[in-house]
Amino acid sequence: MWGGFTAWCLGQSPVVTLASLNMRDLEAFQAARFGMKSADLSLSPRHALRLLRLIDRVSRHHAAETGVQANTAAADWIAAQPQVRYAEAAHADPLPEYLSVSEAKHLIAFLSNARPRPSAVGSRRDNHKAFTWQQLRNRVAVSLQLGAGLAPGDVRVLTVHSPTTQGGRTRERPWKVAVPGNGNLPARETPIAPWAGELLQHWLQVRAEMEIAGDYLFPSTRSGKPWSKEAQYKAAKQVFEEAGLDGTEGGSFRLRHTFALRQLRRGTDAVQVARWLGVEPEVMAKYRRVVASPEQVI
Repeated sequence: MWGGFTAWCLGQSPVVTLASLNMRDLEAFQAARFGMKSADLSLSPRHALRLLRLIDRVSRHHAAETGVQANTAAADWIAAQPQVRYAEAAHADPLPEYLSVSEAKHLIAFLSNARPRPSAVGSRRDNHKAFTWQQLRNRVAVSLQLGAGLAPGDVRVLTVHSPTTQGGRTRERPWKVAVPGNGNLPARETPIAPWAGELLQHWLQVRAEMEIAGDYLFPSTRSGKPWSKEAQYKAAKQVFEEAGLDGTEGGSFRLRHTFALRQLRRGTDAVQVARWLGVEPEVMAKYRRVVASPEQVI
């Protein structure tokens, strides 16, 4: 968060410093920020509150270290924005967007078309051969968000060494994935649903056969360049649209939320689910508000 903010400050003319930072600068940064859930692509209130608190803490620390008067622009901006100031109040904490059981089943069936299937009467075993490697990458990335609870940023930092096959029930099928630390999310391991593991296994085979370079599990090019945030966002949205689902409201984070809810409905301990998601146990409260009673699970 701090890196993104300082990069923006250094890109302004004149450069924005801790001493010169004012509320107009903060408004400009908020307007320029890309990639949050808000429909206008600006910072969500909760994210803005976290960022502004961070800026305020850094400003006060800098003032204490240098003996200058603290710049209160961040604190003043929070005080002047009620929707941000009270973003963490219980009534302001929206329920997570998630897929219904029928939507999740439909999406799983759609994603699974990208892998080889066992022979069956009337089936087409070669459907997967019609996919480009980019289309396969996109579907497998989405499958790990739904089948392993990964955030978009998690998907982009995975390496070819992240999947684990040893010790699994089915030979060569990944059953868990090691996620490197990513921003505010710590390094962790999380299980993979069998159907998603089958897709990942197929992707690893295709990736090796095509000799795609680099260590990233899901690169943007065959030469191994990293997948950008915007490109991955558009890819996930396209997969949603191709599956006949709305790809805008809630974004691909709906897949992560669906994973969390499915695990809780299965009776998995909330602390364990939080560990898989890489969040503090307190975060699970928003999911418990949704899980009022056992439901059909996937």
